[in-house]
Amino acid sequence: METILKIENVSKSYTGHKALDDVSLEIPRGAVYGLLGPNGAGKTTLIRVINRITIADAGRVLLEGKPLTNDDVFHIGYMPEERGLYKKMRVGEQAIFFARLKGLDKREAERRLRGWFERLGLKDWWGRKVEDLSKGMAQKVQFISTVVHEPKLLIFDEPFSGFDPINANTLKQEILGLRDRGATVIFSTHNMASVEEICDHITLINKSRNILSGSVDEIRRTAGGNTFTVTHRADHDTFTTAVGTLAEVLGESHGIVGGYNETKIHIPKDEDVREVFARLNDKCGVRSLQEMMPSMNDIFIRAVNGTL
Repeated sequence: METILKIENVSKSYTGHKALDDVSLEIPRGAVYGLLGPNGAGKTTLIRVINRITIADAGRVLLEGKPLTNDDVFHIGYMPEERGLYKKMRVGEQAIFFARLKGLDKREAERRLRGWFERLGLKDWWGRKVEDLSKGMAQKVQFISTVVHEPKLLIFDEPFSGFDPINANTLKQEILGLRDRGATVIFSTHNMASVEEICDHITLINKSRNILSGSVDEIRRTAGGNTFTVTHRADHDTFTTAVGTLAEVLGESHGIVGGYNETKIHIPKDEDVREVFARLNDKCGVRSLQEMMPSMNDIFIRAVNGTL
């Protein structure tokens, strides 16, 4: 698969803190690429390096095989987590202003923007002031401003934050449509359900380092062994005590119909599976055990905890 963006041994330090530590990754052309990690892991710093907002201390970024330059920013669309619109401007004027910053002339900018406003239900807001927009509408305007110049690389930082489920789904479909029309999409998120729905590949950054990269399907298959959902009568503390150090409990137990609880576990060693089941059956009133493919949320927890 052809690589559009390559990060080679990138490091970045601030006073008393190493934000990126020798990070390398390759992003395939035409993919939706999830950039995952806990708060403070280094995701936003990496995005800023890609956008040349921040300059790396070491390493390099290659776009289509060539070192990234300031002019390449015209081929990138970036929607930061910290949204920023000028409240006193009219919505259409604001969108045209951003489009012209990305190299479109006024006539072409307005033609494209009006099409996007129609598509995302903002047509009647073109002449209104930005301060009249709801938070969700303002985020739609920023999304449109990010994609209107049809860049080859799109970067979204927590794009679904603040959206209701219907608008979040609309945005997901638009992102998939952009990918299908040839764009490459990077998005940083904490929403693991979104990762499973739209990501082709992921990188997980933790403590300033890349600790996991690959296709979503490949990672789930590799991490899939000995992950179970257990239905039982015990409370969470009793359950955790019963499995001891032989299994990792993935998240909290939750109640289901009939007074039972469900808990997910991962058992690292094949030889411990029988012993764990015996302990649970003895201490927890097990009703059923089901082996399962781990979710990206389960994998995220295991990777961050160092047990993947």
